[in-house]
Amino acid sequence: MEKPLSPSAQKVQDTLNGLGYSLTVLESELHTRTAQQAADAAGCRLGQITKSLIFKGQVTGKPILVLTSGANRVDEARIATYAGEPIGRADPDFVRAVTGFAIGGVPPVAHMQPMETYIDEDLMQFESIWAAAGTPNSLFELMPAALQKMTSGRVVQVK
Repeated sequence: MEKPLSPSAQKVQDTLNGLGYSLTVLESELHTRTAQQAADAAGCRLGQITKSLIFKGQVTGKPILVLTSGANRVDEARIATYAGEPIGRADPDFVRAVTGFAIGGVPPVAHMQPMETYIDEDLMQFESIWAAAGTPNSLFELMPAALQKMTSGRVVQVK
């Protein structure tokens, strides 16, 4: 018998189901906190991992979600241009307050509040990608088009 998902992973699974997706959250003993650990656990390329990074608008204080390929580093100046204000990395307390999840397990959906979202154009080249599912050891596989649809994110260059 399968072990039930932890509460955070179950919240992501419930959100995916509620959005009409038949995607499955997988929770394992393996850590998926870093993109490389997630790629190893999923058996995929580093570029197929979707990192959910939270930034904070330095003028408005609004949360900004950047969904980037595990192989890329985000160019904060480029994201600031899209956001219309300077941005900075959010601290762990801000991340938990706006998403409901701790850094290392932030999923692309199921957040406490809606947020401006940007998706790395490099993710769109893959047939399937993997994203965190609420804990440092949970993931789910999805198609890039589904990521764009479920987050209403804008596909942009982020690196």
